[in-house]
Amino acid sequence: MKLELGYIPITDIEFAERSYVEGSTLYVSKEELSDVLLQDENISSVSFAIALPGDKTRITPVKDVIEPRVKVEGKGGMFPGVLSKVDIVGSGRTHVLKGAAVVTTGKIVGFQEGIIDMSGPGAEYTPFSKTCNLVLVITPKEGVVQHEHEHTVRMAGLRAAAYLGELARELEPETIETYEFLPLLESIERYPDLPRVGYVKMLQSQGLLHDTYVYGVDAKRTLPTLISPTEVMDGAIISGNCVSACDKNPTYVHQNNPIVHDLFKRHGKDLNFCAMIITNENVYLADKIRSSDRTAEICGYLKLDGVIISEEGFGNPDTDLMMNCRKISDKGIKTVVITDEYAGRDGSSQSLADADPSCDALVTGGNANEVITLPKMDKVIGTEAYVGIIAGGWDKNKAEDGTIQVELQAITGATSEVGFGYLSAR
Repeated sequence: MKLELGYIPITDIEFAERSYVEGSTLYVSKEELSDVLLQDENISSVSFAIALPGDKTRITPVKDVIEPRVKVEGKGGMFPGVLSKVDIVGSGRTHVLKGAAVVTTGKIVGFQEGIIDMSGPGAEYTPFSKTCNLVLVITPKEGVVQHEHEHTVRMAGLRAAAYLGELARELEPETIETYEFLPLLESIERYPDLPRVGYVKMLQSQGLLHDTYVYGVDAKRTLPTLISPTEVMDGAIISGNCVSACDKNPTYVHQNNPIVHDLFKRHGKDLNFCAMIITNENVYLADKIRSSDRTAEICGYLKLDGVIISEEGFGNPDTDLMMNCRKISDKGIKTVVITDEYAGRDGSSQSLADADPSCDALVTGGNANEVITLPKMDKVIGTEAYVGIIAGGWDKNKAEDGTIQVELQAITGATSEVGFGYLSAR
């Protein structure tokens, strides 16, 4: 598969009577976008706000972050199986409003939503303090149950991102990057002397409100399978979960997975990036065994030399992570694991809930239990009413002067387990 990503840089967002892009500014019509979103009968109201890098603004509770894109050539449309037909994406050309993001917020769905500060110390930990954010504040109608509430907010974000992406359809990209993922045998024939490297991407799928969707299918209903990384770049995987904000992969991160991008950079030079495998994270032991067995079998069948494994979430999924690592290692395949740590506020506690001697090459995204003090902001988009109950908060963590103490766990993307962040350790 060959995919071209055409980047249209966005450095500012402004509200206007109609929606369009001029220069590097994205102009958004509240009325036009409201008409799109209010077609969902579960939405009572929606309002919009803009949060730009450096603003003294806090967004909370954050549900999802999505990058506006549009498919301009090739099969399929954006978010296949959800907003468009179930066509295989990952080839042709897709235009990207680079630097822009849609952020969804509103009444809390679960207890593991996040905080994005656009300036101050909190901004140093989240990649989304660097994007120009159009924030949707969604109010569902009374009586909408949790799972429907989550679905409503998720769909609103995706529809808004697709609507904005359409504005880039006829624009000429400033830069175009090309990614080609060859059929396995052709890839081996072209690079016979390079080590065959695969990427095992673990998707959060551990029960209600812990969902990730692949072509519209909840990952908990799937077995491990091969997928082209260009499909993932093209919107085949979307977020729908409420795991802790620090290590959750918002849809934006699936679209821009840095492991995929880094492997492509080295492909054909010092390694052959020839396989991407997606697998789920499970609640019950039998399901963990089934998925990890199948993942290892695929890696062995492909005769991979090395595998990178990334996790999403912590605690229970640590067992899935270690089972994948051990079983792939038992095939004689070298593994590198990427995770984060919950090592206690002083860093002295056990970092992971599970461990295995085979996991002897590990990259960490940081300690999610580290405590940070967030200053009072001039503007809050959403509400700070939940900062004491979201994961990483605690009762009475907001002081009279407006400062808030939280663990990094509460900051969206702070300890990203695919490396879409700034923290690590030696």
